[in-house]
Amino acid sequence: MRLVLLVLVATVEIAVPDRIVAWGERRAFENPDAGRLRTWTLPTARLEGLATLWLAWNREAAWLGVKPLFGTVGLPALLTTRRFLRVALTTAYENPDEIELQSWVVPATRALGACYLLVALWPRESEPDARSGP
Repeated sequence: MRLVLLVLVATVEIAVPDRIVAWGERRAFENPDAGRLRTWTLPTARLEGLATLWLAWNREAAWLGVKPLFGTVGLPALLTTRRFLRVALTTAYENPDEIELQSWVVPATRALGACYLLVALWPRESEPDARSGP
């Protein structure tokens, strides 16, 4: 069921990234109409959807290579949340200084960073346990 949901979300992100971004802006921004997307933001969202589909179909083979990415994103989101959000907004929008975030965005980003870090550090059953020896 989780795989089906992941494939569905990725497919929607590929097909209509503008609707996904607009939906997120309405929820996360006090002034959702203020942001001007950079030219690469929507194509990058499509690429993210394609990468998600690829990972969904190749999750077992790709998992160990992808885990460090979760830590790379999760650690700064957890420890330097406001700076992380500033970089993300500057990357996606031409006018990040004009965007006002809802009050829940900073704590939610921090919590998501903690979750990503846990994913990066948590061993899977198929991974060898260093304590168990050879």
